[in-house]
Amino acid sequence: MLVDKSERIHTDSRTPKYLQVVNLILDEIEKGKLKIGDRIPSINETSFDFLLSRDTVEKAYNELKDRGIISSVRGKGFYVTSTNVENKVKVLLLFNKLSSYKKIIYYTIIETLGEHATVDMHVHHYNVDLLEDLIHQNVGKYNYYVIAPHFFDKETHPISGYELLKKIPKDKLLIMDRAIKGHENEFPGVFQDFAKDIFAALETGLSHLRKYKKMILVFPKGDMYPLEIVDGFKRFCFFHDFENMILDGIDDAPISDGDLFLVLAESDLVNIIKKAREQMLTLGQDVGLISYNETPLKEILDKGISTISTDFIHMGKSIGRQIMGEEDKIPIKNPFRLIVRKSL
Repeated sequence: MLVDKSERIHTDSRTPKYLQVVNLILDEIEKGKLKIGDRIPSINETSFDFLLSRDTVEKAYNELKDRGIISSVRGKGFYVTSTNVENKVKVLLLFNKLSSYKKIIYYTIIETLGEHATVDMHVHHYNVDLLEDLIHQNVGKYNYYVIAPHFFDKETHPISGYELLKKIPKDKLLIMDRAIKGHENEFPGVFQDFAKDIFAALETGLSHLRKYKKMILVFPKGDMYPLEIVDGFKRFCFFHDFENMILDGIDDAPISDGDLFLVLAESDLVNIIKKAREQMLTLGQDVGLISYNETPLKEILDKGISTISTDFIHMGKSIGRQIMGEEDKIPIKNPFRLIVRKSL
């Protein structure tokens, strides 16, 4: 390699070693020291020169091949095939749905990647058959695949999709929003732990919750929300001795003084606010209200709606940083918290 042998790989850098190798080669191309058709050292040669494992160098060369910068000729070695060092990392996002929360993640990923990547997006609508088609159509076309693995069968029973996800090369796959049950440590990415998250977040607000007589989770059937939310809610109420109830929606019946509602759907949020006004009940005093998932609107709606939520901006940034090699590609649990406002 043309790089001065005194220029070492920085072991204390946040940039992974394989990306440092990638950047060194790209720098040589940008300076004109490597041109189209030039041979670069073999994996073994680069491994020896920079005191790196063969796997690290192979990963770097595969990254350069994916970007179209180099190609391999059987029995001869690796050659520069493009000097377009601005060749961007290609990322495919496969979301389960396009909600306001997913939009926050989407735009944060784009902002974090900046000009270094191009991002395409598809929605699989919780359907593994549709996801399989999307993977079949796009496998090999992208450097990274970011998947939100929320899947249900035709009877709306949750399924993991594990066998399907294994069709994507492991070093190109990032899981977002949900871990694969039974394989939580297998795939890198950023995930929520829905049951533990809701339990821990509600515990931080115990002093506010204790003034209410009953906790009511409004969990719509058929809307494909994670069932672990119900598990975490039930466990919290059991351990802290709260009278509780689970409803699948807000009907025409009046709400009661002393009720605390935890709602997932925006329509139920609006209905409870309307009912409280109609019955002359004050949110945060007579009736409590917590909405699942934070949005800017909830901060100002009706003087402030309390929320229980993961940090969607943090999730998007962490995914982007893993793609760019600025964070280790490992499974990361995303922050989750209760935000107390007037409605509580």
